[in-house]
Amino acid sequence: MTSDLNALMDVFPEFIRQPLAAQQNLDDLIEVVMDLGRRPKAYFTNREIILSDTVITRADINEVVAHIGEFMGDNRAGIERTLHRISAIRNRRGDIIGLTCRVGRAIYGTIDIIEDLLKTGKSVLLLGRPGVGKTTLLREAARILAEHKRVIVVDTSNEIAGDGDIPHPAIGKARRMQVPKPELQHEVMIEAVENHTPEVIIIDEIGRLEEAEAARTIAERGVQLIGTAHGNTLDNLLVNPTLADLVGGIDSVTLSDEEARRRNTQKSVLERRSPPTFDILVELQDRNQLAVHHDVARAVDDLLRGRLIQPEIRIRDESGKVTIEPAKSASKPHLVKKQRQDFPQESFANGKRHATPTEQTAANPFSTENPAAEDTEADDEKLSRKRIFVYGVNHNRLRQAANALRVPIEIVPHLSQADVAITLKSHYRKRPQPIIEAEEKRIPLYILRANTQHQIEKCLIDVFQLTLADTDTLSIAIRETQEAIKRVLRGENSIELSPQEAFIRRKQHEMARQSNLISQSRGKDPRRRVKIFRQ
Repeated sequence: MTSDLNALMDVFPEFIRQPLAAQQNLDDLIEVVMDLGRRPKAYFTNREIILSDTVITRADINEVVAHIGEFMGDNRAGIERTLHRISAIRNRRGDIIGLTCRVGRAIYGTIDIIEDLLKTGKSVLLLGRPGVGKTTLLREAARILAEHKRVIVVDTSNEIAGDGDIPHPAIGKARRMQVPKPELQHEVMIEAVENHTPEVIIIDEIGRLEEAEAARTIAERGVQLIGTAHGNTLDNLLVNPTLADLVGGIDSVTLSDEEARRRNTQKSVLERRSPPTFDILVELQDRNQLAVHHDVARAVDDLLRGRLIQPEIRIRDESGKVTIEPAKSASKPHLVKKQRQDFPQESFANGKRHATPTEQTAANPFSTENPAAEDTEADDEKLSRKRIFVYGVNHNRLRQAANALRVPIEIVPHLSQADVAITLKSHYRKRPQPIIEAEEKRIPLYILRANTQHQIEKCLIDVFQLTLADTDTLSIAIRETQEAIKRVLRGENSIELSPQEAFIRRKQHEMARQSNLISQSRGKDPRRRVKIFRQ
């Protein structure tokens, strides 16, 4: 571990430097805080101390500023050829009235806990709260990967490779591109790809929508991305309207009133919009423990469907040995298999299954109170494979829906091989020959209003006679709020959300505040709801 601590000590006034140097375990020093009119304070990993009874004056602050680099647009400066970071607090006139002097350290040998992930060639996103060690891991990643690949570090605040024009040795052979202004980071990211043919790009603190979009552009060009973002878990990222695109983004599908009642859900249902920018997500729980999602797309899909995901856990003990607890499969929603009923002919249209007058009426497949249902878990092995003939329905979406519900299907090319047939309402009205033949042969026929994955999933639940037992109302409400925030940030004046209980409305107000938007509650219970506005 190298910290160049003496270089930082030299910029402090004598009444701070001497008591600081007298402290034990300076390797545990995190930062020194200087605020105008207050006593200087030092923060260590497990304690904080007052360094002097002398209060800080403007002359003391100016003395420190004179010995460091220039403050940029993000109010950060550094000390040349070191990793230390000095951040300024300014008053309304722009004068500096406070300094946070953070110790920067190059800690070697910490990358072993995720080194195998980096060498897969897949893009990796590190997620964690401030101070948990994300930037330290980025330096090590740059050094290790640069031994065999062309690596570019996009260094927004010179925090990865230090201040000055010559990068710190901690990044090894990697090259560093500095960013003139924080708001231009996305432009430098694109410039790095277009001008310098990197195999790997390393980015710290992706925090703006433009940076998320630039990251997607880079990933689509086949460049490996190693980046960081603030947040604790994948759930946090999904409800962040700015950064959700890093894991695929979320689109809202609006259900009809009848369909929402049948599914026992809110009218807005969210689905993943596109493939994630990052293939692997690492949640840094602390410096020696992290959780790994090896397949971000699968993890996001499971979360959106209310499944409990259990990622791989990696822990480094005091001796440096890394132990890995394998990931567990996502817990499925409670699916209940209903007693079979034989229907000579049936169809599924306008969100409702229909039967001929001589047939027994089918029970609601989404009802949680079905007296004919067996209270048993429906595993894939217990469900018989359905051979499905489709007419006008997207095959890939049908397979994706089957995978999401974990039901076994086989798409067959001929109606004579099928157990059931599925078509669209627009095709059914034209009465093509396969539809007429299916009715003549009394093959169960399901008719979809639209060629969407949501409609297809609903149909498969009906085909396999499954009941969805529980709905996570809070989760759905949060995702509806996230989608509304994105729409308002993109220019809409206001969005009114679905009615919710008080504790959910409080969460919605909190999300709006975090996005610098205005929110108000309207109406009376049980129809009281939140409306989100632009400022």
